[in-house]
Amino acid sequence: MNYRHAFHAGSFADVIKHIVLARIVTYLQDKPGAFRVIDTHAGAGLYDLESDEARRGGEWLTGIARLMQARFSNDTIALTKPYLDIIRAYNPKGELKAYPGSPLIARALMRPQDRLVACELEPKARKALIGVLRHDEQARVVDLDGWMALPAFVPPKERRGLVLIDPPFEAKDEFDKLGEAFSAAFTKWPTGIYVIWYPAKSRRATDALVQSVARLAAAAKPPGNCLRLEFSVSPQADGATLTSTGLLIVNPPYTLQGELKTILPELEMPLGQGGAARFRLEVPRP
Repeated sequence: MNYRHAFHAGSFADVIKHIVLARIVTYLQDKPGAFRVIDTHAGAGLYDLESDEARRGGEWLTGIARLMQARFSNDTIALTKPYLDIIRAYNPKGELKAYPGSPLIARALMRPQDRLVACELEPKARKALIGVLRHDEQARVVDLDGWMALPAFVPPKERRGLVLIDPPFEAKDEFDKLGEAFSAAFTKWPTGIYVIWYPAKSRRATDALVQSVARLAAAAKPPGNCLRLEFSVSPQADGATLTSTGLLIVNPPYTLQGELKTILPELEMPLGQGGAARFRLEVPRP
């Protein structure tokens, strides 16, 4: 995949990923102890939806733009409020012109005792991220490859938190790299929450990744568990824009599966393209 996130900011994949991210960080707030968020491939942080890239990609029009106009049940309104409140905060006049990436969404939900480590190797994206997080004592931008950072920054001194692994999938061996880097990090910090994003294009590649991660989690002491979410807005065609997104959550909050069972059915109509979307939510067995 030739990937520059400015083309994809605010897409349906971002919406799904960031709703899940917001629910997990909200859960971490329930205990007074500090937590840390480690974002291995953080990106630029804030995206201009009026930029040439966003206009050419246009994916936000069938993603966050539709979500902001959708009608939801009271339960889903309450569960998506932390995420949508952040989007509104970056668009104070009610016009959708900017979209915050994962480091800014996580940062917006942190308390004074919590910390963020955001890794970004691409110079322009890293400079932009430093700009939006300037003088923020709770956030650190690191010039380090995400695959090297993943085992290097765990376990955090807080011993609570989550790792978001959201690589660009530009290289053919990205699934292999992801599995190896996760294994190295999980061995060092088996009690952390890990959120792994992947493009759900190849069933063979995604199933192999899920099985390897689930086996590793199950073998930990105490055993960990996983939650697999895939969301498809239309059938995937060869050479077409991504239409199916995947998340694998290791050690998910016990509340998350029930929350997603409430939220996801209500996203099928607004996010579907040429018909209702479909989702898959399951606990993979090793």
